[in-house]
Amino acid sequence: MEMLTALWDAAYKVLIAGLVLGAALPALFAVGIRSYAIGDGHEHADGSVTKGNPIGKVAAVLAFAFVVLVIIFGVWTIIAQGQGETLNFHYFPPFHK
Repeated sequence: MEMLTALWDAAYKVLIAGLVLGAALPALFAVGIRSYAIGDGHEHADGSVTKGNPIGKVAAVLAFAFVVLVIIFGVWTIIAQGQGETLNFHYFPPFHK
């Protein structure tokens, strides 16, 4: 029974990580793309022009920056664990031998 509990615990963690990294980050990237489009403005078929909203560009930059930081942290974690370090959030940097 203990082995089954450990299996479900590991499966739950993988499911959460998959949802966050597999769905939330691409969705946040899509929000960034949409925000950039809002911030850029566009021309309509009748020739009128819609002025862009600068808040859209700011939101896009923040979304893209967060996605890039998560990717960098993920690569950093993989490299550090490959060198025998363990992840620890008690101080910065969060790795320790």
